[in-house]
Amino acid sequence: MSGRSSSKSISSKKARVEDILTRLRALNPDPHCELYYETPYQLLVSVVLSAQATDKSVNDAMTVLYKNGLTVDDVLAMGEAGFLAKIRRIGLAPTKAKNVLKLSKIIKEQYKGQIPRTREELEDLPGVGRKTANVILGEIFREPTIAVDTHVYRVSQRLGLQKESSPEKAELKLLQIIDPKWLPMAHHWFILHGRYTCTARNPKCDTCTLYEICTSKDKIKSL
Repeated sequence: MSGRSSSKSISSKKARVEDILTRLRALNPDPHCELYYETPYQLLVSVVLSAQATDKSVNDAMTVLYKNGLTVDDVLAMGEAGFLAKIRRIGLAPTKAKNVLKLSKIIKEQYKGQIPRTREELEDLPGVGRKTANVILGEIFREPTIAVDTHVYRVSQRLGLQKESSPEKAELKLLQIIDPKWLPMAHHWFILHGRYTCTARNPKCDTCTLYEICTSKDKIKSL
């Protein structure tokens, strides 16, 4: 694609995503992360636990602990076996318990109990990848990030915003076309839209606020 054609395509997608996000904001002006937490450390733990698991399963396991004020010191005092007993209902619990204990030790020893605020530091923590780091950077530090999970990836493809082969490439493409003023809120809008309306199977096209501008509606209707 020539430079001029590429620039025109990006400009068109910028206008399109403005329309999409304006409609989603009208539907839900104040979206929130559905993982329950009361401190940055608790959110970090929950995002790590949520990999290949539902937010509901994580909330079911952790909400009471969080309301009781779970801290880094509490987790370290539990030890791996004690923490595993608390999260056993969550998928991949043994591996996640190991990672949470390791990252908790690092946070205690290297960061004096505080969550690091750079991408590099976050991604150096056990069990923390780019998506998790983006969630923390956006939700806690309000940086203009977008974490591309399965919902964001699916919805942005169906809406014709990106056709990338991986979440990492999709993230870079979306950051090209989404005005920073929409971030990190766009992250929540796309996730919630994918979770409750533009679902993987049987999407609710008949009630979708984006139906009239959806590039995939004919294909989805035939699923």
